[in-house]
This record gives sequence, structure tokens and C-alpha cells, in this order.
Amino acid sequence: MSKFSLFGKFTVQEGERDPMVNLLLEAAESMKNLEECEIYLVNVSESEPNAVYVYEVWKSEEAHQASLTLETTQTLIRRAKPIITGMERVKTLQTRGGKGIGQDSN
Repeated sequence: MSKFSLFGKFTVQEGERDPMVNLLLEAAESMKNLEECEIYLVNVSESEPNAVYVYEVWKSEEAHQASLTLETTQTLIRRAKPIITGMERVKTLQTRGGKGIGQDSN
């Protein structure tokens, strides 16, 4: 088993972390219907009041890329753009297994 995993960081304008968290939680909700998305976690750090981290696990990198073209995703991106000041792909990883990940070979 090998999955595509992404750990990303969004930096937002002062005081906009909670609205960004809410937008990303909407994205997480929309991912519930996508079998290709296995994990989509929204995280914050108390030491970084203008940052939101997202950890994603997908069946493949292609599935992740395809999700970015969905109308729901595009709408959320348009809503988030005005408050985002930076985006960083912290790490791209290959998930090998563990709790929370399906053990199929796809």
C-alpha cells in the first residue's frame, strides 16, 4: 500500500484564522463523499495565531489533483483567497499504513 499524503500550511491575515478553519472544515465535509480522500484534518497551533495546517491522505496524487477541479473545491478556494497571505507545502509524503488508513492495495 502506498498513498499520497500532504501536509500544508495556510497563513492568513490577522484575525482570520477562525474563518479559514471554518472554510477548511467545509472542505473536509465535502471530502466525506470522495472515496479517494481518506483523511482530511484541519489543525491549528497556539504558537501561530495566523496559521492553519491541513493533513490529507489520498489514494493517489492524481486523486488529489482531480479534487482541486471540483466545483465545491473551486468555490471554497474563491472564498478563502481574500484572507490567505501565504501557502506552503510543508511536506509531501508516501503513507505506508497505520490507524485510520484503509489497508487495501489500491
